[in-house]
Amino acid sequence: MSIAIMIVLMIVLDQLVKYWAFTKLSALGTIPIIDSVFHLTYVENYGAAFSILQNQRWLFLLLTPIIMAGLLFVLYKKMVYAKTGRVGLYLILAGAVGNLIDRVWHGFVVDLFDFRLIHFPVFNVADIYVVCGVTLFFYYYLIQHDKLAKVEPQND
Repeated sequence: MSIAIMIVLMIVLDQLVKYWAFTKLSALGTIPIIDSVFHLTYVENYGAAFSILQNQRWLFLLLTPIIMAGLLFVLYKKMVYAKTGRVGLYLILAGAVGNLIDRVWHGFVVDLFDFRLIHFPVFNVADIYVVCGVTLFFYYYLIQHDKLAKVEPQND
């Protein structure tokens, strides 16, 4: 399966989950899965991660495509030498697109995963992609990049 198809499928999954949250969960507010531990809670996030930069929609609408273009440039120029780093960037791209769609369509990002036991901010599937992608990319950059810098990049 091609990388583009996998990214599109990840975005579709994110959007389907958010669509369900927007159309069904919003009317309920919250559904306890494990009471006081994990709930599905409908939240409209007008900011970024952890609700920082609230009501800065235009900033996100401007910056997200610029960041996405930078990631695509890095991938196109094969500046990331290991699959670990490339997969990290693919995940970041999928998450960025998923949340960008929400900002364009709704004016906010739909969040729903609510870990109440640790009072963690409510998040969504695209956020999971971004966090996993950043983690993989940091691992690549801190551990693998220098070792592979002189080796010819491999295709996926």
